Amino acid sequence: MARNPLIAGNWKMHKSERQAEEYIQALLPRVAALEGVGVAICAPYTDLKALADSARGSRVEVYAQNMHQEDQGAYTGEVSAPMLSEAGVQGVVLGHSERRAQFGESDHALALKVPAALRAGLTPLLCVGESEQERDAGDTERRLRQQIAEDLGGVAAEQLSELVIAYEPVWAIGTGRVASPEQAQEAIAFIRALLAARDERAAQQVRILYGGSVDPDNAAGLLELPDIDGALVGGASLQVDSFARIVAAARR
Repeated sequence: MARNPLIAGNWKMHKSERQAEEYIQALLPRVAALEGVGVAICAPYTDLKALADSARGSRVEVYAQNMHQEDQGAYTGEVSAPMLSEAGVQGVVLGHSERRAQFGESDHALALKVPAALRAGLTPLLCVGESEQERDAGDTERRLRQQIAEDLGGVAAEQLSELVIAYEPVWAIGTGRVASPEQAQEAIAFIRALLAARDERAAQQVRILYGGSVDPDNAAGLLELPDIDGALVGGASLQVDSFARIVAAARR
């Protein structure tokens, strides 16, 4: 089953609203003619409305980097899925390794956040992956199995096709190290097999991205693999030229 690739740029805590506006105006003409590949910018909260307004009607979607699982309540400093949807946001990154490691985001919390995003009409981009210690101990499959089972515990089998999953080996994020094509292919094939155990047809529709030090030099080699449906790009997404080159490499 053909799956259009997705290239998602995760800005993390970078770019003011003015910088975001300048970026999107420069990016739009670079990707307008690149048919057959989806493009998303995952931006800080303060940039989302301006980006959504500027990108409206284009091929570029706007994703948030996190959200709270409740629609409203006494949760100081948090933002809900309906708030994001009303701002024109189309998706949200959930479970990024930095959220898990630095802010204590648990699989239990993600089991609540993923269904909340779906209810609000947002595309959940769920990040999963093993640490260096887990990889060295041969625990990669155990960790992936745990994350998929727990994080998607509240998602009905027929809803799986509405998800995007990013496999991001934690040891490759921001380190300059990249999983070999064989490592990436093996892990992503394992994730798809876990999804297929829930619903074979839906699993074949889920786009599974690779994330971890993706740049214009290594993107083509990763993206040409049949099981990799795009990339979650960190630092290389901060510059229009490098990000646009990665998007171009994803065309099939």
